[in-house]
Amino acid sequence: MAKAKKATKKAAPKKAAPKKAAPAKKATAKKAAPKKAAGKRKPNAAFMKALTPSATLAAVIGATPIPRTEVVKKLWAYIKKFNLQDSKNRRNINADDKLKPIFGKNQVSMFEMTKLVSKHLK
Repeated sequence: MAKAKKATKKAAPKKAAPKKAAPAKKATAKKAAPKKAAGKRKPNAAFMKALTPSATLAAVIGATPIPRTEVVKKLWAYIKKFNLQDSKNRRNINADDKLKPIFGKNQVSMFEMTKLVSKHLK
């Protein structure tokens, strides 16, 4: 007795899609732009201009004219020193007696803070 072989269908092999030829490059290729030197970045002059804080802001950061970037650094130092970040949502800042006249309300977001502080700089 001969064993009967099961007839199994093999799937036809898929043909790969023909690859498209790359477009021929022109003889006059564009030159690459020269790369900038990888040195230190120069800060924007507008950020580095010394600004005088108002009397209410001076009570928090001092009365000497300083750049906007330093104003924000000093504000964050004050906020962290007195633990004024909201405990549940760390993006919010709770105003104390000195910050309330600057912000105009009890709580602001950290993004809104810079907008409100800019009104106190000349």
